Amino acid sequence: MKGLPLAAQKCSRAIAVLVVALFSQMFFSLTAMADSADERVAELQTAWAKIKYRTPEKQQAAQFSELIGQAQAATAAYPQSAPVWVWSGIIRASYAGAKGGLGALSAVKAAKSDLEQAIAIDGSVLDGAAYTSLGSLYYQVPSWPIGFGNDKKAESFLRKGLEFGAKDVDANYFYADYLFQKKNYAQALEYLHRAEQAPTDPQRPVASEGRLGEIKSLQAKIQQEMH
Repeated sequence: MKGLPLAAQKCSRAIAVLVVALFSQMFFSLTAMADSADERVAELQTAWAKIKYRTPEKQQAAQFSELIGQAQAATAAYPQSAPVWVWSGIIRASYAGAKGGLGALSAVKAAKSDLEQAIAIDGSVLDGAAYTSLGSLYYQVPSWPIGFGNDKKAESFLRKGLEFGAKDVDANYFYADYLFQKKNYAQALEYLHRAEQAPTDPQRPVASEGRLGEIKSLQAKIQQEMH
């Protein structure tokens, strides 16, 4: 700042300090937002697992419905967080599964929309969970004209999920379940074995235990079909 009048030098220094302060504030605000989004995801995960694996089936629909409200609040607060959209989609899909019938189709469509939003932001998050969850919807939902079910799209999305989560328990489990539905029992067992060997998440003990139970149950069904 040589050559500038003293007053101009002071003004330039003040502007520089202000700019540094603003960028620092923005950095800490973004960090806090990320932490809060992660915390919100953890809360949704924990609540979902308790309903899915620790709540009687007849009570699940009502509790998932309440959890949808929390998920909506999370997506409103963190609209650029792909994991938040993933879990909103999973919760809506779980509600639809618990509710059942044609009345659940609107929830399934909303789940599809949430998962597509997650993919638009970053489909790689959570080991490709958005792709895996979307794939699971496509093979479980009725096809047109009732729903949007499509086996080809289901397999495409499920395999995309496996690209991001080759060792992920959910990616392998849902692909195994899809293969079971297609009566490809030998290959289904192969992916169930991968799911069984997948590392468990110590932060999600209820979900890990519940999914392992589902793996064992599907293995038994396949063994029964093969004998």
